Amino acid sequence: MNKSWKSYQSGDFFDELITPKGQPRVAARQAVKLLQSLPAEEMNARRAAAELAIKEMGISFTVYTEGGNIDRAWPFDIIPRVIPAKDWAAVSTGLIQRSRALNCFIDDIYNAQSILKDGVVPAEIVLDSPNYRPECAGISPRYGVWAHICGSDLVRAADGRFYVLEDNLRVPSGVSYMVENREITKRVLPELFENYSILPVDDYPSRLYKTLASLSPRDIKRPCVVVLTPGIYNSAYFEHAFLAQGMGAELVEGSDLFVDDSDTVYMRTVDGPVHVDVIYRRIDEDFMDPEVFREDSTLGVPGLMRAWKAGKVAIANAPGAGVADDKVVYAYVPDMIRYYLKEEPLIESVPTYLCMRKDDRDYVLKNLKDLVVKPANESGGYGIMVGPHSTKAVHRKFAKLIKENPRNYIAQPTLSLSTAPTYIDDSVQPRHLDLRPFILQGKDSWVTPGGLTRVALVKGSLVVNSSQGGGSKDTWIVEGKK
Repeated sequence: MNKSWKSYQSGDFFDELITPKGQPRVAARQAVKLLQSLPAEEMNARRAAAELAIKEMGISFTVYTEGGNIDRAWPFDIIPRVIPAKDWAAVSTGLIQRSRALNCFIDDIYNAQSILKDGVVPAEIVLDSPNYRPECAGISPRYGVWAHICGSDLVRAADGRFYVLEDNLRVPSGVSYMVENREITKRVLPELFENYSILPVDDYPSRLYKTLASLSPRDIKRPCVVVLTPGIYNSAYFEHAFLAQGMGAELVEGSDLFVDDSDTVYMRTVDGPVHVDVIYRRIDEDFMDPEVFREDSTLGVPGLMRAWKAGKVAIANAPGAGVADDKVVYAYVPDMIRYYLKEEPLIESVPTYLCMRKDDRDYVLKNLKDLVVKPANESGGYGIMVGPHSTKAVHRKFAKLIKENPRNYIAQPTLSLSTAPTYIDDSVQPRHLDLRPFILQGKDSWVTPGGLTRVALVKGSLVVNSSQGGGSKDTWIVEGKK
C-alpha cells in the first residue's frame, strides 16, 4: 500500500473521495480500497500506461504562446472522481432549469426585451455588451433555443454543495476529453469497474446528433449535420474531429460550404453539392460570415447569416447566444429563473460583485487581496487575478484596470474549492478541482452524467484550466454496487 494514503488530509476543504476522518466516502469505498492496495511501483506503471494510451489515441490540446502554437498531450490523473447518482440527479435538474432560463433570456433580448423593460436586468449591461449582436434582432430559432450546447462550470464548496461558477454559451469545449478520460480509465484500471454501476458517457456523440437533428428545418429522416471548424490549428481541433466522427457528420471548414441564391447552404463534395440542414458551429461568430461580421474573415461562409435568418439552416450554438455568456450578465441568472420560469434557482450561483456598481467597486478595491477578479468576457483562465495568490504589484495593476473600465470586471470570493486525491510525484496528494457538465437543449433537454473534471495540478492552486497547467480526471456518477 502506498503510505501516502494513510497520511492523506485535505484540510478544511471538502474532499470528493475521503471524509475528514480519513475514511473513504461510501460511493468511493471500493475504488479507494483497490487503489490503496496498489504499491507505488504499480501505480507508476498504470500512470505510464495512461500516458502511452493518450499518445496512441492522439489526445492532445493546443496552447497558444508568443513563440507559436504548441501541441501537448492531454494531462490526465488516473484516480477518478466519484459522485453518487442521487446527488447528481438534483444537480442535473438544476442545470436544465438554468439552461431553460438562459435561453428564454436570449430569445427575449433579441425580441420583446421584456426583462429589460421591466427593469429586472439593466438594459445597458446587455445592449452595451460586446456579445450583443443587433444583427440577430427579430429572430427566434426553433424551440426558442439559442444555446443548444452549454458548459456550466461547477465548484463544490466546503459545505459539500455545488455552485455554478460561470456559464459557457458561445462555443463550449472539453466534452471529448470527458469521453476519452473514461476510455483511458477502462484501459489502465479495468478492475475499478467490477463493483460499480457507472453511468456511461460514451453516448454523448449520439445524444448530440439527436439534439442537432431536432433543429433541422427540413422534416427528413436523417438531416445533414456538419461540424464547422476553423481548421487544424485551432486549440480544440481534436474535439471537432472527435465529435464529427462520433456523430457520423462531416467535418468542414468555411471553404467547404457555400450559400446559393435561394439562401440554401450546400457542402461541396466530389459527387456535387449536398444540402446542409444543421451546422454545429465551432468558430467564433466574428469569423462566421464576412457579409455581416468581420469582412476579412476567411474562416466563415459568405451568406450564412442570410440562410439562418431565412430559416434554411439551423446553427448551433446560434449567433448572438454569447449575450448571456458574460460574467456580468451571469450575476442576474437567478433573477432570470424567477422572471421567466416563476421558480427558485435549484443551484446557487457564486456571490458576485459587479465593479460597474459604485458600492461593489469600492468593496472590491478595498479587498483585492481576498477576492478573485475576472474580466467579463475572457475565457480559458486568462486575465484572472486570484487575490490571495497575487503580489501587491498585481493588486495595484488590477485596481487600475478596474478604475479604467469597471464594466469589464467582476469579483467573487476566493472559494474553498473541493479537493480529490491526485497521484503526483509517486504519492497521493489533495488537489483542487472543478466540474464542467454539458447541457444539451433542442426539442428535449439532457445533461451529461458528470462532465469534465479539471484539476489544478500545482499544490494550492485554484487554476484548473489546461491552458494554465491544469489536468483532468475521469468523473463517475455511480448508482451503487453491481
